[in-house]
Amino acid sequence: MDFDMLNGWWGVEKALVEKREGGVYALVWDISESGFRYVATGIIKSYKADAILEIENYTYLNLNMPIMGPMGLIIEAIVKNNQTELTITQTGYQSGGDWDWYYDAVKQAWPDVLASLKEYLEPRVLSG
Repeated sequence: MDFDMLNGWWGVEKALVEKREGGVYALVWDISESGFRYVATGIIKSYKADAILEIENYTYLNLNMPIMGPMGLIIEAIVKNNQTELTITQTGYQSGGDWDWYYDAVKQAWPDVLASLKEYLEPRVLSG
C-alpha cells in the first residue's frame, strides 16, 4: 500500500500509512486552495501484508458534512486458487440523518472502489 498505488487506483492525493500496529492511517482526496475536501483517518490496530489491515477509530471528514466516526474498518485478503478475495467490513455506523447519508454513500462507493482496484491491478499482475 504505497502512495503511487493509492493515487493510481483510488485518486488519493496525499497519504500517510504507517504499516504497523499503532500506526497512522490517513488518506486525503480533492485538495484545493481551500483545503482538503475528503479525509479518512484512523489508527492501525493490526496489519499483515497481503492478509489484513484493521483500522480503529476510523473517522471520515467531508467538507460539507459533520465528522463521521469513530468507526472500524477491516480489509482482509484471502488467496484461493491463485486469486485474491478481498473482504471489507466497516462497522460503527450510527443511525439517522447524516449517518444514513454516510451509510448509503459507503454502500455505493465500496463496490466502485473495488472494481477500480481490480481494473488497476489485473494488467500489472498479468504482465508481471
